[in-house]
Amino acid sequence: MTISVIIPTLNEERTIMATVAQTAALGFNELIVVDGGSSDRTPLLVESYRLSTQSSPRSPVRLITAPRGRASQMNEGATAGRGDVLLFLHADTHLPQDAKTAIEAAFSDQRIVGGRFDIRFDRPSIWGRMISRMMNWRSRVSGIATGDQALFVRRPIFERMGGFADLPLMEDVDFSRRLKRMGKTAALTSTVTTSFRRWEQQGLVQTILLMWGLRLLYWMGMSTHTLHRWYRLVR
Repeated sequence: MTISVIIPTLNEERTIMATVAQTAALGFNELIVVDGGSSDRTPLLVESYRLSTQSSPRSPVRLITAPRGRASQMNEGATAGRGDVLLFLHADTHLPQDAKTAIEAAFSDQRIVGGRFDIRFDRPSIWGRMISRMMNWRSRVSGIATGDQALFVRRPIFERMGGFADLPLMEDVDFSRRLKRMGKTAALTSTVTTSFRRWEQQGLVQTILLMWGLRLLYWMGMSTHTLHRWYRLVR
């Protein structure tokens, strides 16, 4: 089983190098960074890393570009990837050391079509622990995950689904929802570590209310384009 890791980026110069270096050391078959037109040093940093590690035993790194938008960038990365399994990772999220073996173990069950990891934040705090536990519990009960939890899927299933829908927001929830209909999904207890920066910058209560409000409106059928405009206005 070969695994391609796909990381969409847009102006992530502060986080991307730590994520790429940490992920490349985990033994995946390839790591594809898909840039959506960054105006900062993100592409330069990734390309410099790629050139400096060409002869190292780490996972080979590739940099490609795609039209801006997380969905289109991840779809482009999936098309470029060669793996039997596609793992989608945010630029500010680090996988656990056992990520590769955990995915392989999950797919030893032929009924599993894809899955996700549990999540924790990189800032130790009571609020962070409460929010991450709530996210993990909600995901385990509902079977729906978010992109923060590092979604992974068998390539034939991804292709049968038509990849990520071209949505400006909630593309991860939409994908997870459709993946659930394709078969059994794995909720791994291995934990990814993601940045708490959004919560810190925008305020804990405001961010919680915003996220809950967006998801409620999404489940009620509001257009993701309308939600995206509102999200940008609130931010």
